[in-house]
Amino acid sequence: TTDMVGFAASIYKRGIRCAYVPTTLLAQVDAAIGGKTGVNMNGYKNMLGTIRQPEFTYVCPQVLESLPMEDFQAGAAEMLKTFIIEDNGNYNKAVELLKGLAEEFIKLCQGSTLSDGEARWPEVLAPKLKELTPLIAAAAKVKAGIVSRDQFESGERMKLNLGHTFAHAIESLSHKHHNDIDHGHAVALGMVYAAQLAEKLEMTEPGFAADIERDLDSCLLLIINPYSIQDMAEAMTKDKKAEGGKVHFVLPKAIGQVEIVALTVDEVCRLMK
Repeated sequence: TTDMVGFAASIYKRGIRCAYVPTTLLAQVDAAIGGKTGVNMNGYKNMLGTIRQPEFTYVCPQVLESLPMEDFQAGAAEMLKTFIIEDNGNYNKAVELLKGLAEEFIKLCQGSTLSDGEARWPEVLAPKLKELTPLIAAAAKVKAGIVSRDQFESGERMKLNLGHTFAHAIESLSHKHHNDIDHGHAVALGMVYAAQLAEKLEMTEPGFAADIERDLDSCLLLIINPYSIQDMAEAMTKDKKAEGGKVHFVLPKAIGQVEIVALTVDEVCRLMK
């Protein structure tokens, strides 16, 4: 919503003022911060867009108590992505909190249907909101800091795309095949692929990708990806970060350390097969 409204505001009458009051975790830690606006075109993510800062962004964590579990998870994936880029001691805190929420949810679902458990998700989240609030603030601070240093994505801001080249390909295929894989779960898968690619390139320690996968899975953020790397190849070549036949992949070297690596999609497919 912030992307679409921000885009409309940035082009209407050559730009009118707007402000954001994000009501999803994904928007609070990511989408509503940084001034990027984008809309999809022809099934590809954010192919039209502008960079224009809102007057302000007001984050109110209390509204998350009414957020459906699936939408909460989408934001949780973006939060962990942010802490993989810049940790400050928050990654493990976030994993432990999200893992605890997942365990409480599983207990709640025992003896009942999944839909009944999801309906009672606010009972799981509400007691943990005070612990979640500083993590939301920390993630927002990381993104705001990176954006303030590189508003127009000439360098450092590209790091925020960790996992997103893979994720956008998954979302594009999902849109075409009506599988409805949401952004957050696609990003979680994309981060695992990015870590695996970093291992293939010997940029990180062996087992790092398995550690990331285990953490995301323990938080109930991973789903089965029905698409192979070859399936995803065409969409990755259409990525808006593609330049000169190469795509800027953001690859994690360790928690809190990522590197931007330009690779062709063919190179990635060969490494990941």
